[in-house]
Amino acid sequence: MIKDLTEGNPQKVLWQFTIPMFISVIFQQLYNIADSVIAGKFAGEDALAAVGASYPITMIFMAIAVGSNVGCAVVISQFFGAKEYGKMKTAVFTTLISSVVLSIVLMAAGLLGTRGLMEMIRTPENIFADGALYLKIYVGGFLFLFLYNVATGIFTSLGDSKTPLYFLIGSSLGNIVLDIWFVAGFQWGVAGVAWATFIAQGIACVLALLTLVKRLQTVETAEKYDIFSLSMLKKISMIAVPSILQQSFVSVGNIFIQSLVNSFGSSVIAGYSAAIKLNTFSITCFTTLGNGVSSFTAQNLGAGKVDRARKGLSAGIKMGLLTAVPFFIAFFIFGRNMVQLFMSGDASVLASDTGITFLRIVAPFYFVISIKLVIDGMLRGAGAMASFMIATFTDLILRVILSYIMSASFGVTGIWMSWPIGWSIATALSVIFYWRGKWADQFKAQ
Repeated sequence: MIKDLTEGNPQKVLWQFTIPMFISVIFQQLYNIADSVIAGKFAGEDALAAVGASYPITMIFMAIAVGSNVGCAVVISQFFGAKEYGKMKTAVFTTLISSVVLSIVLMAAGLLGTRGLMEMIRTPENIFADGALYLKIYVGGFLFLFLYNVATGIFTSLGDSKTPLYFLIGSSLGNIVLDIWFVAGFQWGVAGVAWATFIAQGIACVLALLTLVKRLQTVETAEKYDIFSLSMLKKISMIAVPSILQQSFVSVGNIFIQSLVNSFGSSVIAGYSAAIKLNTFSITCFTTLGNGVSSFTAQNLGAGKVDRARKGLSAGIKMGLLTAVPFFIAFFIFGRNMVQLFMSGDASVLASDTGITFLRIVAPFYFVISIKLVIDGMLRGAGAMASFMIATFTDLILRVILSYIMSASFGVTGIWMSWPIGWSIATALSVIFYWRGKWADQFKAQ
């Protein structure tokens, strides 16, 4: 159901809008975690390491999809908030057409460059073949992944966070069932994990697109609109390209970190793979909240309601801090139990200890990074992309540089210590950019 976010109590509206998005994240991350859990339990430590080794590369492709999602959502939200429905539809169809072209190009590039990418991150020989196979199947389904994420962004920009939830619940449960069937039943190993994701994502994508087109037909427009517009593509790109670069640079930074982790051997890779999946669960929740604040901000600024956008940010920060509490308890206090979910009976002590140490170092700083990601959502919704990118790149660059410097003195633990430092400094920058107030002026100038 399409929902106007410019009316009603800001905190209540944001809660109602964001809760379905949170539930979506839970199911999305459940099947991401299920990939690693089932690989580790039924195919062994090397299979878990193979999926983990290719993970930062798959995240580059995911980053491009998510960045496109964010870019189109901001522009569509602004037109929807201003009730310019003709331009809104032009933005939707322009986004879908350009997304098909871009995803096909990237899919071809990924399939041709699989081996080179795995070599670039110094993947150990004993897990190289499985890691490359997983990556190749994953990239083969990139068209579905891309279009599904874009469709999700369009739904949320129209104030509908429930429809993507329904598709994601079905996709996630289907993915887990297929994981068990292919890996535990057919003994397909890493290939089974990849094919389960491919099939589940493909079905969700097709259903989401059909529903989106049907939903748009219910929105009446007095004026004529174009199916594709270069000027609209340029407007969307002004938000999408910085978002894609931000997401991609984070993923590239993670590749550098993964390469460093890979130099410590497959047991450390396996432990890191388990911990980073759990960490990604929490960060994705904060990012999702930021995306909700972004749509809220864009709709309200489109309607000229700057003060209401500020109230939305305040509500978002409170929600972020509350969300950080269960993750802190689960990872810091019960970290050993969480990591053991991924490990088979013959997993090494080193793999388990690696994951536990990582979680206990980063978990206390979830309260910090949650604030940053919510403020970033507001900056992005206002179109203040320069401020948004500076804060993000500061975090990324610091984490990569400090990982290499500190690992020389503290070993693999030095890598984990770079996360809190990068998060803290980048959060301070985001707060400064918000308090300077130029985000509102930048939007008025557009």
